[in-house]
Amino acid sequence: MSRHLTPSKIGLLALIRLYSDGVVPSSATIPILSFLISYLLPVHSQTSQENDSVSQDGFTVSIQKLQSATISYASAIPGRTVWDLLLKLLWAVNSLDALHAFFNELPLLLEKPLDGSPDDPKLLQQKRMLFSRNSPLGAFVRRSQLEFTRLQFHDGNNLWKSLIIYRAPTMTIWKRRNPTAGPRSYDSNLQVESFDRNGTLSNLLYGNFPSSSSKNDMLKHGNTSTDDMEKLLDYQVSRMQRPGNRVPQAMQSQLRAMAQSGLIIPSVASYVHFLDAWKSGDYPSSFDSLHRYFDYTMQSRDRSLYQYALLNLAILQADFGCFSEAVTAMQETIATARENHDMPCLNYSLSWLYHFGRSHREEMAEIRKKGVLGSEKEALSFLKAKAKESNMWSLLSTTLLSEAKLTLSNGDNVSQAFESIIKASHLNVTKNTTEAYGGLMLMQSSIFERLGVACQAWSYCELFLQCHAQQSPSEDVIQIQCKSAYILARKGRWEEALSRMDQVDHEALRTLRYQQFWTTNVGILRLRRHLHREELDTGDHVLAQLRAAPTGVPELQYYISLVEIQLHMRRGDYTHALGLLEKLLSDLEQQEADIFQQLKAMILKAQLFDQAGVPQKGFSVALRVASLAHRARLLPVLWEAVGAIGRVLVSMKEFEATVRLIESVLPQALECEDCDLAAYLFSCLADGYMGMAGQAKGESLQRKEKLTKALEALERAFEEFARIEDIRGQCEMMAKKATIMHRNGDSVLANDCAARYLDIRKAAKMHG
Repeated sequence: MSRHLTPSKIGLLALIRLYSDGVVPSSATIPILSFLISYLLPVHSQTSQENDSVSQDGFTVSIQKLQSATISYASAIPGRTVWDLLLKLLWAVNSLDALHAFFNELPLLLEKPLDGSPDDPKLLQQKRMLFSRNSPLGAFVRRSQLEFTRLQFHDGNNLWKSLIIYRAPTMTIWKRRNPTAGPRSYDSNLQVESFDRNGTLSNLLYGNFPSSSSKNDMLKHGNTSTDDMEKLLDYQVSRMQRPGNRVPQAMQSQLRAMAQSGLIIPSVASYVHFLDAWKSGDYPSSFDSLHRYFDYTMQSRDRSLYQYALLNLAILQADFGCFSEAVTAMQETIATARENHDMPCLNYSLSWLYHFGRSHREEMAEIRKKGVLGSEKEALSFLKAKAKESNMWSLLSTTLLSEAKLTLSNGDNVSQAFESIIKASHLNVTKNTTEAYGGLMLMQSSIFERLGVACQAWSYCELFLQCHAQQSPSEDVIQIQCKSAYILARKGRWEEALSRMDQVDHEALRTLRYQQFWTTNVGILRLRRHLHREELDTGDHVLAQLRAAPTGVPELQYYISLVEIQLHMRRGDYTHALGLLEKLLSDLEQQEADIFQQLKAMILKAQLFDQAGVPQKGFSVALRVASLAHRARLLPVLWEAVGAIGRVLVSMKEFEATVRLIESVLPQALECEDCDLAAYLFSCLADGYMGMAGQAKGESLQRKEKLTKALEALERAFEEFARIEDIRGQCEMMAKKATIMHRNGDSVLANDCAARYLDIRKAAKMHG
């Protein structure tokens, strides 16, 4: 394998020479230059990076690609296209000597160097466009000529044979323009009459060339250089690091074929194997490939990359649950980066350590005692300052979002969180940090969800998926798709929610961590639906699967615990549910968890007391939640707390106060677009009206009015329960309606309600 030169690059050089000769018309200048630049510039700057993968053919130019790029443009010579002239130039290289002459003439395409050297007489006689020596085309010409002079004779001969195979598909076209061309016209020496075509010299040079086997080998390996291989592997590394996906299966097959063919594979291939094994969940292989790659690099680059080896090792250990080893490796990374004055690595390591500490506080206890990062606010201030000094805009944007998240998690002023979000948004726009849009819009969606504006939260999710998903990491895309699915589920649109989950890119799910995250979220959605449908046995099986599957995300563990408690509440096992809830609250307090999670668990405790028949025991809890939620502007939790307080007031026969309280918050609660919350409040409102009707005088107008309003509230609650397929809620509302109808003496409507009640039960039993 050549280090740089291949037949396809000779084809590009020939096209560059035609452009320099001025035979390319003005109308074809931009398409021809665009075609050339697409293969000469680094792949990271091309638009092709939006594709999921780039194959080996993406770095080489086949003769068919050259034909399709040039055949439709007429040249400056009448009756000839650019393709005709290019074909003539390629077939003019009809011997190894002609190949040397072709490369020896390449310096004539370049401007004279500014070193005072005398002008070349050939350069003064020619009339062609010259390229700057530092331009993309000029740099490519200079390097190609230099690499050719460095070639050994054997490599030069192989390049010549590869060129013969490369242009062989155009033999038919060349014969139509040159009838004298024969089967051995690829070498002008074979056309000499005195040359013995079957002699010893001919057999020694070509033998039965081009045979089918030699042709396949040349096409497979001769058109790929070490430089192309490095570009291909570097591109795969960038695709795995930025979007976070694994190596595509087609690319894996090519890498295996190249490894088995005995070709020289660059050391970066070990890093590609490390990333792929890591994302597939193969810990031993990833660990081995990581050590192999950095063993290679340390031989030539001393300790300059040692901190990155430790950084990769720390992240690898953390992803596989070895948290103490990860912290140790990251501490050594920080020390080595400081020693080598590698500020980007140091800043990234400190940022990773901060986020790791937010998720695993128990593993960071020792580091916090040493004061490596200080308090969380001090750590964020330090990271912001260092990111700004190093012009690491993506890190600065992430730090600003972390600051907003910390503000929301502590229940501080929401305006401060908005200030940090706006700063991050301005930074993303001005510095074009497209990879940070996912975290930004996820934070914007979350903050509006906390404020009870569900339509705005949904809009940010859709805006990201429509406009920024292609340029964002797969992790952000999956998180936002899961979030939008949860929003749909709260509206009762279960099928759309599950369909949204199925829209996740299957290529991204080949990464083990993403697949586990996606599977857990799908399981939680299905489990919640089973609970609403009273399919408790099925729910037990799904819960067992969720508990057995590793997630590594504390937030998902929290939601699994929450749904498990609700499952026991549905079964009527309030003692067990209360024990699990107390343990969950204790763990959240020790971990200094998000205030939203703590208040959500506390309000569930008040609802548990209500379902157990002792709502007044949850009065103090509900009041405390309402106070904290109001201060932190967690409006959906506040409305739930108001509903719990309303249940307590109903139990105390304070029906009028219940109605005033619920009616005051109901319009804002409906903006949350949470069917479960709306049904809970309407049910409480119906109980309040029913209590007021019971306190009114018999057969009075006021009593009839309150009963009518109670029926309206029950109907609204029934509709909300029906949207989320809550069988128990529907039956309870229908039973209450039947009771009211019976008390009013309307036996027909009472029987209709009773029949609907039985139909719901029957349909649920048949469905289960």
